[in-house]
Amino acid sequence: MPIPGSGLAKGLAVTLRTMTRKSVTAQYPDVQPELPPRTRGVIGLFEENCTVCMLCARECPDWCIYIDSHKETVPAAVPGGRERSRNVLDRFAIDFSLCMYCGICIEVCPFDALFWSPEFEYAETDIHELTHERDKLREWMWTVPEPPALDPRAEEPKEIAAARKAAEKAQTAAEAAAAAEAEARAAAEASAQAEASEAAAQTQAETQTQAEAQTQAEAQTQSEAHTQAETQTQAETQAPQRPEQQEGPQ
Repeated sequence: MPIPGSGLAKGLAVTLRTMTRKSVTAQYPDVQPELPPRTRGVIGLFEENCTVCMLCARECPDWCIYIDSHKETVPAAVPGGRERSRNVLDRFAIDFSLCMYCGICIEVCPFDALFWSPEFEYAETDIHELTHERDKLREWMWTVPEPPALDPRAEEPKEIAAARKAAEKAQTAAEAAAAAEAEARAAAEASAQAEASEAAAQTQAETQTQAEAQTQAEAQTQSEAHTQAETQTQAETQAPQRPEQQEGPQ
């Protein structure tokens, strides 16, 4: 059983503890307050993620979300394909005079198009001006703080694990393709080098053959000239000499 008067003692302890602290006055609006990251100020719209599924408007208990859209026909991506239709957002407005900041619209959005922003300075003098259109909601989107860091001991989300595996697979395929390309390039270079060496050897052999043929032709020419000279010499040696005519006395 609790001791009688324990609650009063705890309350007085809190009072005494705060009585000794120095009071600090927040200099608002000159100094902006430091709000917690999950402060529910206004709702920001990331328009690119909105598919006009109407879940937020249907689930809103106050019916303070107004959405208008129209359908457009998207041509086929490939020849012979089927045309598709898509919803195009025309209006997205939130009446903050009715909104009770329950956050249901943010929770049910399947494409992460709505986010909490800590922005709170949107007071108006006319209640009708508290209905903010998508342009204003988009401006508030840039005041949305970054999500908190994940617990290092937590399990990796399935989406990130799947994306990481896909990236690793793509990287492995790219590395294999690069290795195959490098191997093919090296083989082509080796083949070209072998062809160049073979052509150089063939050229050298042809040059050597031509030199040998020229040398042989020159040797044959010299041999023929020598033979012709010897033949001429022999002919001159074997020819009879003419007797010299003697002059008579006058």
